[in-house]
Amino acid sequence: MSISVSNISKLYGAQKALNNISFEVGGNEIIGFLGPNGAGKSTMMKILTCYIPPSEGSAKVCGFDILEQSLDVRKQIGYLPEHNPLYLDMYVKEFLEFVGNIHKIKNVTGRVKEMIDITGLQLEQNKKIGALSKGYRQRVGLAQAMIHDPKVLIMDEPTTGLDPNQLEEIRSLIKSLGKQKTVMLSTHIMQEVEAICDRVIIINKGEIVANDETKNLQKNTTRQIVTVEFDKEIKTDLLKTIEGVEQVKSLTETTWQLFSSAQVDIRKEIFNFAVANNLSVLTLNKEEQKIEDVFKELTK
Repeated sequence: MSISVSNISKLYGAQKALNNISFEVGGNEIIGFLGPNGAGKSTMMKILTCYIPPSEGSAKVCGFDILEQSLDVRKQIGYLPEHNPLYLDMYVKEFLEFVGNIHKIKNVTGRVKEMIDITGLQLEQNKKIGALSKGYRQRVGLAQAMIHDPKVLIMDEPTTGLDPNQLEEIRSLIKSLGKQKTVMLSTHIMQEVEAICDRVIIINKGEIVANDETKNLQKNTTRQIVTVEFDKEIKTDLLKTIEGVEQVKSLTETTWQLFSSAQVDIRKEIFNFAVANNLSVLTLNKEEQKIEDVFKELTK
């Protein structure tokens, strides 16, 4: 296993940021590490990267213990924290050479050129970091995290500040990296999770509430949503009488979202209801549950 976490807890005074967390991450896997603000995501990442110690429990990265072999752990990890720390007075190329020399990379010049090409920094490489936009600073952070060719990449909000074109490029980069490395990323962009993550771990109030493949989480949701448009206005209370309907939401005067248990298909009941009330169904769509819906269910 690239990452193995066993019964990790972290206390800040009386506040428990993490409560007995355990999970494993295999090689060549992209993991989405999700949770609301304050759930403990960044704390877990800082523990894995040896920035802070746990209060209880243990963890290993590529077989190295985070407490007893922290220097070996750091050699295996590339880390992009949420608040990307950069030397703003250094030039992009100069900064990457500086980081490369810290890691004692043999052909620093060649590796820096490779990172500049991979992260799309060709036109910015001779600029000072302080003169770059937020999106390009994020690219510099990604380049420094990957420059020593780590086996594990841990990234906290890696696509913050990127425009739609940059988003697409960085997502493609992360997806390609997942074929060769273990990638663990935290994000609040649920479309990003659906697009690139093989597996999702959801944490809430310091505890894991879900740990499964992305496709399984979407299938195993506890409710179903059907959007239906009728040819006439209709009252909410009347829609609630449809068998299996648990919740009703109005989109327009004639269009509604009907919520039911995932085990109950209410589409037939909707048609029967329309016939009984002299209504025509203009459109009916059973929606696929998204990671965002699952996230809301588990963390509300």
